[in-house]
Amino acid sequence: MFAVIKTGGKQYKVTKDDIIIVEKLEAETGNKVSFDHVLITSNDGAVKVGEPLVKGASVKAEVIEQRKAAKVLVFKKKRRQTYRRKRGHRQNETVVKITSITA
Repeated sequence: MFAVIKTGGKQYKVTKDDIIIVEKLEAETGNKVSFDHVLITSNDGAVKVGEPLVKGASVKAEVIEQRKAAKVLVFKKKRRQTYRRKRGHRQNETVVKITSITA
């Protein structure tokens, strides 16, 4: 069984016991979270597509860790103008483990 969920403006295909990295969620390590924006569910070949969401479907997960992603460097330069700017950015992210999928 798998499901396609939407969180943080992105879509993820998940199955039970998957570990995924999503945009930062307001939950502490060890807490349970629920994703109610389920777009597609599939159970033994029977696919249910939501319009836009599948009614009554939810995905339960457990927060494993809150962390920051790898640093992304942003470098700006204008040639012959002695203009250079170098900045870094680290996006906050949450690692979650899918515990159950209910259709």
